[in-house]
Amino acid sequence: MAHRKSREAIFATIHALRDQGLSCSEIERQTGFKRRSVAKRLAFEVPPDRRRATLKLTSPWYFEEILVQCWKEGNRRGRQLFHEIKEKGYEGSYSHLERLLAGWRRAEMQEPVDPATSPQKLEPLRDPQTGHAISPVIAAALCIKPRGSLTADQARKVDALKAGSPAFATMRSLTMCFKGILRSAQSDPLDAWIDSAIEPEIIPIVRFALTLRRDIDSVRNAIELPWSNGQAEGQINRLKTLKRAMYGRAGPELLRSRMLPFRHTL
Repeated sequence: MAHRKSREAIFATIHALRDQGLSCSEIERQTGFKRRSVAKRLAFEVPPDRRRATLKLTSPWYFEEILVQCWKEGNRRGRQLFHEIKEKGYEGSYSHLERLLAGWRRAEMQEPVDPATSPQKLEPLRDPQTGHAISPVIAAALCIKPRGSLTADQARKVDALKAGSPAFATMRSLTMCFKGILRSAQSDPLDAWIDSAIEPEIIPIVRFALTLRRDIDSVRNAIELPWSNGQAEGQINRLKTLKRAMYGRAGPELLRSRMLPFRHTL
């Protein structure tokens, strides 16, 4: 916007000098602009718009019509739009697309909001017995805990969350199904689970499902094969814990004696 105002000011100055009867050479001496540049501006009655550079497949603006149509239809998710134009030949990065979409989102936020159509603030779900609000942390923990492992208090909270939030009920159902696939050591149902996880459009589940799909071979191996790097990772964590606990408090002899058991466990 500032550059446009500057161009308009220069354009107005050149035309004002011409209206005073000055020639292109005299305008060049006073303004410092080349004679050809002065003549080019005098050829127009209004400032000409800057021509956009030739768009390439690496630019999301090349797919502006597709993006605008998806935007009008309510498709505002960057990843979905990225895959949409990727199928049409987009060769740029996701971050490049996000910069374009961020401008559109800012423009929408600056538009006046109709109170009648604006989303209402949701009230937190509460424990029916105590009346206390169920925090998101507790809800997330209860979402992945099997029914058989729940206490009476936790089961009551789960029932309240499922009754008050269809999204929670869907997420819990998908979570239990995924845990069943992991324990069954059979990866055949995994593709169907990913499709069913993407369909409800619950953002955390969708992101998790898309991550699984991007690295599907590794996920299948983790489900079907008996090997795991858990032992190695556990020993590394133990080593780092000891190092941090003793930093600045003990000498190398004590550190060596505490780490010697690693030779027998690795």
